[in-house]
Amino acid sequence: MIREVHIDTLEKLLPLLTEQEYRPDLDRNRSPYVYRGMSDASFKMYTSLSRNCKGRQKHLEPAILENFAKYAINDEPSIGHSVWRQMILGQHYGLPTRLLDWTQSALVALNFSMTEENLEEMDKHDSMVWRINMSEMVLQLPDSYKRAVYEKNSTIFTVDMLKEITGNSLKQYDKDMGDSAMAIIEPPSLNQRIINQHSFFAVVPMGIEDIEGFLDKYTKDTVKYVIDKKLRWRVRDMLDQLNMSERIVYPGLEGLSKWIARHYYVK
Repeated sequence: MIREVHIDTLEKLLPLLTEQEYRPDLDRNRSPYVYRGMSDASFKMYTSLSRNCKGRQKHLEPAILENFAKYAINDEPSIGHSVWRQMILGQHYGLPTRLLDWTQSALVALNFSMTEENLEEMDKHDSMVWRINMSEMVLQLPDSYKRAVYEKNSTIFTVDMLKEITGNSLKQYDKDMGDSAMAIIEPPSLNQRIINQHSFFAVVPMGIEDIEGFLDKYTKDTVKYVIDKKLRWRVRDMLDQLNMSERIVYPGLEGLSKWIARHYYVK
């Protein structure tokens, strides 16, 4: 079930930014959630592979990954024998993949929710932040996948874990997951951007054609936070004061230039 929460004041943002669960075994607070910020509340969740290849993604994905590995191996030798590393590295550089970006940081997700290529659109439409519960996602997994993460006292996979379980086969992964489960993977720290964004990826199986439909049917703790368009500039300015901006999520000159352009934008 997807619960929708409408946010139209800064005070209503607080639960999104502070939701954690108390762990008696640790006597600490820990968050089981990952987040995804989107700049328009009317947007549907699609992978870049499905947007690019539409109904032929299942047939074209192997060729996309094989060609990427063939030409990219000189820059990154580790991707030669792992489809998981191929997807993660390719995703970073704009390759169409079945990966869907998430972050462990609600602030990072909120930053992406407040990001527009055309800043004139900032107060023209609502934006949103999705939240899913990683522990809940594990409960949907096949037993062999559950055992793998529980043995690590975790709720997420590494590339090596998925490679071992699936035999490095996306076909096996799709067969195992069907249309009722998907794994969350933590990428290796290939660069500073992945580290700063607290990146995670949902590995969407081919059997799940409607991601939001899957979340509505198989989860009970999914939330769609809708941020009112009248609040977006206010939140954007607040995030800058909290040092959450393009300079952080895009380290280097690209992020610096994006931040300066927006900072001096005239409304």
